[in-house]
Amino acid sequence: MTEELSDTIKNAAQSPAKATGDSGSVEAHPLKDQIAADKYLKSQTAMTRIKKGLRFFKLVPPGAD
Repeated sequence: MTEELSDTIKNAAQSPAKATGDSGSVEAHPLKDQIAADKYLKSQTAMTRIKKGLRFFKLVPPGAD
């Protein structure tokens, strides 16, 4: 899902913000809002990963009681 959103943001950056034609006019969401949505979705994906980035272990050598 986030890859599709990233592609949408990339396409929105390359296209004009407003377009007018015979069938009507079109206005896209502001790029700032699209980038914020992309960052939010990426942070949600990172939080749901099984592997955590930092783990602490207590190492006890054998014979040390």
